[in-house]
Amino acid sequence: MSKQNPETSLKKFILSRITRNFKQLPKEYTYFSYNANEALHLSEHERTTITECMEKILTELQHPVDKHSKSLIVDNVKLLPDYCIRFYDRQFITRENPNSDILARFETLLDDYFRSGKPATEGLPTVQDCAEKLCLSSNYLSDLLKKETGESALKHIQQKTLDVAKERIFDTKESVSEIAYGLGFQYPQHFSRCSRKRQVTRRMNTGV
Repeated sequence: MSKQNPETSLKKFILSRITRNFKQLPKEYTYFSYNANEALHLSEHERTTITECMEKILTELQHPVDKHSKSLIVDNVKLLPDYCIRFYDRQFITRENPNSDILARFETLLDDYFRSGKPATEGLPTVQDCAEKLCLSSNYLSDLLKKETGESALKHIQQKTLDVAKERIFDTKESVSEIAYGLGFQYPQHFSRCSRKRQVTRRMNTGV
């Protein structure tokens, strides 16, 4: 049985460490959970940038191992997801019309859900449920909304819940507890806590 070249073993070790590090991805790499239909559409310039990154990694893997090998390979590998974040930001901006359509459908979805009375029996709408109905991944929906409005899908749902609650407080004779149960809160105090927290956050963001 032939012994493996020490240099090959070291390169395999470096790659295994890189793989292990990337299993604990930073939160900003949300696109790793996107669906296939939400893939990045690269321009020619972007495609060249990605190709050059990969070529640099390949060059380092073919280069004799020295004390710089690990850091150079890791740095070049990390460039790939960082460039993807930049290119996704560009894609969100250039796809303004489709994004506006998704935002409108999301708002309609929430309106219909709260009008249906489902919150009382099925609970508050979740980001996952909304994303599935829009044929999107939850991360993509949240990232899209954040780019379009500055707030995540979860915060949109929370604000919509409070808006509906305010309407019911002024338009019905229901108590706060009845409104809370009708909106899907198991306990009225959870509703009160959510309301206070959201109002404080809005004041901090708007300065009002």
